[in-house]
Amino acid sequence: MTAPVIPTVPLFPPPPPPPAPVRFPLGWILENAALPIQYRSVTEVARLGDQVPAAYANTPYFYRPAVELAIRQSYDGTWNNAMLALPAKGGIDGLGSINAVRRLLEYGWDKDSPAMYQARRSLFRLLAEDEDEAQLYEFQPKPGKTLEPELAAHYRQLLREAAGATLAQAGFESDPRVRGIARRTLERIITYLDAPLAQKPWIRVGNQQFLAAEASPPSLYALQMLAHMPLFRSEYYTSMETLYEYLTRPLPRQEGVQIVGRKQLPVPLFVLGDMLPHRNAVDADIPMALAWLETIARLGFLRRNENWSKMFERFVDDCGRDGIWHPHKGMATQKTTNPFVWPFFPLESHAAGEERWTDVTFRIGLIARLSGRPIDLV
Repeated sequence: MTAPVIPTVPLFPPPPPPPAPVRFPLGWILENAALPIQYRSVTEVARLGDQVPAAYANTPYFYRPAVELAIRQSYDGTWNNAMLALPAKGGIDGLGSINAVRRLLEYGWDKDSPAMYQARRSLFRLLAEDEDEAQLYEFQPKPGKTLEPELAAHYRQLLREAAGATLAQAGFESDPRVRGIARRTLERIITYLDAPLAQKPWIRVGNQQFLAAEASPPSLYALQMLAHMPLFRSEYYTSMETLYEYLTRPLPRQEGVQIVGRKQLPVPLFVLGDMLPHRNAVDADIPMALAWLETIARLGFLRRNENWSKMFERFVDDCGRDGIWHPHKGMATQKTTNPFVWPFFPLESHAAGEERWTDVTFRIGLIARLSGRPIDLV
């Protein structure tokens, strides 16, 4: 009599299949894209920096729009004595310093290039908890007027987070001043998220609902700052898990308006939940959707979230066999009105031919690389 065969059960489940590679049209990018997109595609997406001459690092500095932006810088290292101001339509007049520096970083400029070096002083000073009224820049009260303390505190916090995000993106993660603002920002956010107020942050005034004055949700700048600080995030793993859970909450229907002092202040840079819950949100603002996916990928959240992964896969599917992205409908260049996205999109200065699709195609490849997807160069 033979002994019964006992089926063996593996101790551990088989590993999931590796993610499919994303096709990236590097040759097409080099033929059609602006110099910054070419440079960043080679160095950040294809990661061929060790296979090109050392002089290739100078490529972004030959891009005329970047040079024109840099020469607008004032002697004190700022632009237009402003920080978060956006330019007039179709130009760069009136642009603020933080947006100018973020734009140059997106163009591929190094943190030690002359314009960036000059700008660092004003950005670092914003991190110093300086209560000088001049440090409010464009948010200063008009001559003879005073600013409510609550409103001044709100603007100072926003400027500090934006400056910290810009410096982190420039590569100053290890600087104690940047780490300090990151720690204070994360502690403030987690204190808020752990409080009952985070579950019901709305108050009714008349027949409208507003964010309570004490509500302190993360801003897009806070997320950008943390996204560019991987070592810092690893030290605050538990807090980052709390933040991830918050970012996956349903986005409320109410408009982002907060009671600040006696003012009802729009807060478009506050993140009140999942910024990309469905396809309609993607189609409504493709540049913002890409900015969100890139930030989430840098935070390490993209591949662990099924919905965001599906939204990204839709972009990948729209690239076709040649790896070049095209919109579902129409042939117009994608646009956005979100103030956070201006430095990010578009990097291309022309929108007439094939270059209409270079910005989105590049971002898809970059997000794939940041999320750990294999890149198939075509």
